[in-house]
Amino acid sequence: MRKYAGLVVVLLLSMTLVLAGCSSNNATSGTGEKDSETKFVYGINGDPGNSVNVITTSDRFGLMEVKTTYSPLYMYNGKGNIKYFLATSMTPSKDLLSYTAKLRKDVKWHDGKPFTADDVVFTYNQMLNESAGGWARSQLVFDNKPVKVEKIDKYTVKFTLPKVSIGAEEALGNIFIMPKHVYEGEKNIANSKKNAQPVGTGPYKLSNYKAGESVTFEKNKDYFLGEPKIDTVVYRIIEDANTANLALQNGDINALAVSPADVSKFDASKISVNPYDENRVGYMAFNLTSKAVQSKDVRQAIAYALNRKEIIKASYLSNKYAQPAYSFLPKKATYYTNDVNHYDHNIAKAKELLKKSGVKNLTLKLAYTGVDQFQQKQAAVMQQNLKAAGITLKLVGMDGTALSSKLGKVQTDFDMYLGGYIMGFDPDTFNSLFTTGSSSNYMHYSNPTVDKLFNEGRVEKDSKKRQEIYEKIQQLISDDAAFYPIVENKRILATDSNLKGIKEAGLVPVYTFEDLSKLSY
Repeated sequence: MRKYAGLVVVLLLSMTLVLAGCSSNNATSGTGEKDSETKFVYGINGDPGNSVNVITTSDRFGLMEVKTTYSPLYMYNGKGNIKYFLATSMTPSKDLLSYTAKLRKDVKWHDGKPFTADDVVFTYNQMLNESAGGWARSQLVFDNKPVKVEKIDKYTVKFTLPKVSIGAEEALGNIFIMPKHVYEGEKNIANSKKNAQPVGTGPYKLSNYKAGESVTFEKNKDYFLGEPKIDTVVYRIIEDANTANLALQNGDINALAVSPADVSKFDASKISVNPYDENRVGYMAFNLTSKAVQSKDVRQAIAYALNRKEIIKASYLSNKYAQPAYSFLPKKATYYTNDVNHYDHNIAKAKELLKKSGVKNLTLKLAYTGVDQFQQKQAAVMQQNLKAAGITLKLVGMDGTALSSKLGKVQTDFDMYLGGYIMGFDPDTFNSLFTTGSSSNYMHYSNPTVDKLFNEGRVEKDSKKRQEIYEKIQQLISDDAAFYPIVENKRILATDSNLKGIKEAGLVPVYTFEDLSKLSY
C-alpha cells in the first residue's frame, strides 16, 4: 500500500454476521474426537471480493487474498532486507542500468503447469500496459520511459532501465506474478471471470467465497517453500468491532486486528497481542475538484484549525501505538524530513487566513469510511475543531466501495476525505500519490514543480542531491496544504495464544503475514 497504491485509502466494508464456532484448535468431529484438520480463521472488517488479480487489486483485504494465492519474485522490506520467493537472486549490473533475476526451477502453478520466465515477462508487461490499469505502472516508468523486461532463458529474466534509479530494487519488487497460460489474450484482466478462480503459486488455493461472509482457502500441498502446516485458512468478514472481539475471546476466530482500546479487554492467557509497524500514514486530504477548497489560504486555515494531538488521542488513546505525522513520508522512509510546516493547532492563525481568503460562512463535507472506528472518532474531533474557527463541517460516512469509487473520479460530493496508505521506503514509491494525472492521486493535486522533482529524484545517482530533492518535495506539498498528515500508527494483531509460527511467518505491512505456510498449531 509499501507501494500499495490502493491503500492510499484503506477501505472497510460492512455487514452483520452470526458466528459459528470453528476454531482450528477446538474443532471436533461428530464422534466427539478432535478433528485432524487444522483451520485458521482471521477476522477482517471488509469484504475482499473474489475478483483476485495481481494487476489491479490494491486494497488491504484484496491484497491479502493475492498474497495467500500468488507469489512475488521477492518482497522488499527495506534496504538489505529482501525475502526471495519465485526468484533466488536479483543482481544489478555494474552500471546499475539492469537487474537480472534468477528464478526457482521447482515451482508449479495451482493447475500443475510449470512456472517460467514467460510468466514474469507477461506480468510486468501487463503491469506496464496503461489499458490494464496496473497499480504499479508508475513505479516501472523511469524519466517517462518504461523498464524493459526480457526473457534470457527459461529461468532468467533481465530488467533494463532507461536511466539509473537508486530506488529500482524496491520498485521492481513486491509485484506478484500471474500465469501467462491463463490470462494471455484476456482483454480486460480487471473484470475477467477468471479472477474468481485464481491460479497462483502461493501457499493456498481459493476454494470458496461467500459474499459478505467469508473467503476460504485450502492448502497447496505442492507449495515450493514447503507444504503449509495448516490445512484451511478462512478470512471471515465481521463488520462490528464488538462482535469481532467477542468472537476472538470465544475462540470462534483465531486472529483479529484490534484497536488500542480493545487490548485491555483480552485474557492474556488466551489471547496474544502483537503490535507491529506498517509505516502507515493516516491523513486528511482535500478534493481539489471542489471549488470550496481551491484557495490555499482556506486549506491552510483548516490545517491550523485542526488539533492533531486531540485527533490522535480520540482514535488511539495515547502515543503508545501512534505518533503524530507531519510529512507525507513515514519516519522510516529514506530522506524523511521533519523540516516542514507542522500546522500546529492555532485558531487565531486559522481565522486570520480565512479572513485573508475573503471566504465567509464556509460549509464543507468530510467523507470517510463509515464503519471505520478510527475515522469515526477522527471526524468527530475535526468537526469540533473547525467549528471553533467558524467553519461548519458536515460528516459523510460512506460505504467503503462507494467511497473508493468516488475518489477515483472528478466529483464534488465532498470537499475533504480521510484515508491512509502504506507505500514503502524509497520516496520514489510515493510519486503516484502526488504527480499530476496519476490514477492514485485522489486529491487531483497538481504542482508542476513537484512533478519535475519526482522525475529528477527517480534518476538522480548522488544521494546528497536526492536528499535535497525529496526534502524540497516534502516542503512544497506541505506548503500547498492539500494534504494534512495526521498519524503513523502501529497495527495490533491479537491472536489465539495457541497459534505458533508467527515470527517465522513474519508480520509485514498490508498482508499481515509474509508467508502463511509457516503458521501452525
